[in-house]
Formats: sequence, structure tokens, C-alpha cells
Amino acid sequence: MTHSEENFQEKLIEFEARIARGEKIEPGDWMPERYRKQLIRMISQHAHSEIVGMLPEGAWIPHAPNLRRKMVLLAKVQDEGGHGQYLYHAAETLGATREEMTEALLDGRAKYASVFNYPTLTWADNAAIGWLVDGAAIMNQTMLAQCSYGPYSRAMVRICAEEGFHKKQGQEMVIQYAQGTLKQQAMMQDAINRWWWPTLMMFGPHDSESKNTPELQRWGIKTKTNDELRQEFIDEMVPALHALNLTIPDPELHYDEASGHWISGEIDWDEFWRVVKGAGPLNKERLAARRKAHEDGRWVREAAAAYAANMTNS
Repeated sequence: MTHSEENFQEKLIEFEARIARGEKIEPGDWMPERYRKQLIRMISQHAHSEIVGMLPEGAWIPHAPNLRRKMVLLAKVQDEGGHGQYLYHAAETLGATREEMTEALLDGRAKYASVFNYPTLTWADNAAIGWLVDGAAIMNQTMLAQCSYGPYSRAMVRICAEEGFHKKQGQEMVIQYAQGTLKQQAMMQDAINRWWWPTLMMFGPHDSESKNTPELQRWGIKTKTNDELRQEFIDEMVPALHALNLTIPDPELHYDEASGHWISGEIDWDEFWRVVKGAGPLNKERLAARRKAHEDGRWVREAAAAYAANMTNS
């Protein structure tokens, strides 16, 4: 072993000891290059998900059934844009630039949550997204609020607080429509049928198929596995939906007395990977919308850059 290799191992041992003690790693601290790259991948993907996630619900703002619902939805979509900004800033502390991350999204190299490539067909979809999708996101984000990288952890604390409101407004809507007219009940059941499986897919592949999870757990970026989080979500949501006389579109779903868990049927992983790889119902449309928004905002970026340059030279 060379001197540089010995030095790296010593730093790695101390780095992992700090994580084991529950300390936060800050931007100026030594970290393995692999740790930095994993964080940039995760945080930028999370940021992209927040930005792209504005699209499915944002399309319904002009069609909200009343002023209160419109105000709530406007606030939620605005929150999601803010979450993306927090996360891009966190990734920038690791050396990634906003331009690099944006370019990776717009040219299709970067990933975002596959759930946002499904269409919102009725107003009730906004309720299902609020309770199911945001509920699943909170489970993952609450875990990330405890992660070992300080800027990501702190960003997640604020994001989780706001996401809690998103989940509650979705839950309120689901309850109202599930107890409403026969038409509203049918509309709500249809939304649950279409969003249940894409929501379960949000947690990612099975632990046995996840190449990143062991390393992410080793370095305190994740404290729970994909399957653990997915099981927590199922155990929480199934009885809540059943209490509203809403059914789960899973004929294999059953309660296991021995384990105390609701056991789900198998996810259609072929569909999951198809959507992740860009062949989902709305992958092309989502990226086209982001590219158009980026191009339409070019004059704002150019004006801001010119103003900054003028202030520097004056």
C-alpha cells in the first residue's frame, strides 16, 4: 500500500467514525469522492423531481372547483418550486453547478421521480397525489432529514414541514370525495386505482436489486431501505383507505397476522424500468415542458447576469 493509499484509509476511517458518532459532514470537510458523487446524484434527482412535480398538478390550477382549492393548489405548486431551489443549493455546496444539473435534466441524462410521468386525468387525481404521493415522499424525506450531510439534512427539515401540509390537504380532499356523492366517490376510487402502483414504485427497486443502498446506508445518507420504507407506507395507508370504503387495486393484498404487516402483490417492475428509462406515458411531454420553460426564461437569466456584471464593474 502506497503512502497516499494509507493516508486515504486513515481519512476514511475517521470520516466513517464521525458518521457513526452522529456528526454532520459539512461542505468544507474531507469526504470520499464517492460520497460526494452519490450525494450530488441523489440531491439533484430530488431537486429535479420537485421541479417536474409542479407540472401534473399545476395543469389543474385553472380548473380548480372553487377559490379555496385554487389557493391551496397554487401554494402547493409554489412550495414545490421552492423545494427544488433548496435542493439545488445543497447540491451546489458539493461542487455541482446549477447549469450542469439543469443540462443533465433537459437532455435526459438525469432522473427524477417516475411517478410524475403519469397523467392527472381528473380533479380527484390531485387528492390522490396529495395523500399518496406526498405521503410516500414524506416517509423518504423524513429519513433524509437525518442524513449525514449537513446541508441536505437541514434542507429536508424545512421541506418536510411544508410537505406535511401537502399531505394533509390531499387527505382532506380524499376524505371529502370518498364521503361525497356517488360520482365523487367513483372519481376518487378511480384516482386511487391509477396512483396506487406508481406510488409504490416511488420507493425504488427491491433492496436485492438496489446497487446504491448498501453504500448509502454505510455512510448515513439513508437509514432505511427501499423495501422498509415501502412496507411502512403500505401499513399506514391500507387501513386508512379501507376506513373510507376505498379499495386497493391489488388482488393479492392481505394482512399477515404473524408479522403484523399488510403484504402487497408484486409491482410491475417492467413498467417501472420502462418509465425510468424514458418510455412512460408522459416522459416526453414532461421534458418538453421543462425545456420550453428553460428557453422562455433565458432573457431573465441573461438580464440577471448582465446586471451582476454591471454591478461588479461599477
